[in-house]
Amino acid sequence: MGADCKSAGSAFSGSNPLPTTNMSNLEIETAARALSAGAVVAFPTETVYGLGVDAENPEAVARMYAIKGRPANHPVIVHIAAVKDVSYWASELPEYAKQLAERFWPGPLTLLLRRTHGAKDFITGNQEIVGLRIPAHPMALELLIKFRELGGHGIAAPSANRFGAVSPTSAAHVKSDIGSLLKDGDLILDGGECAVGVESTIVDCTHSLPRILRLGAITEAMISEISPIDPDEVLAEIRVSGSLSRHYSPRARVVVDRDPLAGEGLIALAEIATPIGVHRLAEPRTVEEFARSLYSALRAADAAQLKIVVVNLPSGEGLAAAIRDRITRASAIG
Repeated sequence: MGADCKSAGSAFSGSNPLPTTNMSNLEIETAARALSAGAVVAFPTETVYGLGVDAENPEAVARMYAIKGRPANHPVIVHIAAVKDVSYWASELPEYAKQLAERFWPGPLTLLLRRTHGAKDFITGNQEIVGLRIPAHPMALELLIKFRELGGHGIAAPSANRFGAVSPTSAAHVKSDIGSLLKDGDLILDGGECAVGVESTIVDCTHSLPRILRLGAITEAMISEISPIDPDEVLAEIRVSGSLSRHYSPRARVVVDRDPLAGEGLIALAEIATPIGVHRLAEPRTVEEFARSLYSALRAADAAQLKIVVVNLPSGEGLAAAIRDRITRASAIG
């Protein structure tokens, strides 16, 4: 996949190591052929696992929506193999968007662009924009390249879990969440634990300056190195993944920044002690570890049948802000 990976731009160079894959080319080609035939293939990215289908197959997309329980007007991100594939899906690529792609793709960045005829209503949620991303996980890249060799143009892939619930960061999470909803011919590719652990940054590139619509590992400061960020908060609203007030929610109730009581769960940096009788779910040493372990810890709370999980939020900007966003939504009363 060397030539295509190079054409995709500089890989995301975050501090989290990307996993390697022992899956054979034959197995990945089998998965690509399954996608071409209309099957559903869950696959790893560096952020979370995606529930992939051929982005141009309306029946496959409808099945993916049904498996997730996702509202039909909620758009999905199209994953592509290389920057040169953008033109199939997007009619315009502003200069700052091109620079963002060259800097951060493959990586945890989704660009919202004005769509071409190739991006149909069933993936854009009837909006005139399409979200595009090149993931940095080697298995995802191999799958995308094999799929393109078979004539595919992109894989639509929201997170591989039921809508509104905690995103999966391992193949085991996917199997637990939706395995019973898959059919013969569908596949779950196991690429290990996700290196980033929270969803991609989403940037609206349909105006003269970029606007951040979802926080992630590509931070405001990183984007500002390319272009000033649009300060206007009254632009027309755009529906994007993860924008609902309540999202990423476990069955347990999530509460923020209070002392946990005996019998409750705790997610906090390692420097914060665990009170007696409290279930310690995660004690990351860094913000990067916090993001990587967050969803697994929330799932562990449900596995332990805890009623309440207390999260002590990390301070600061960048990835810490993305973590606070996810927990704020997870803790919302719905």
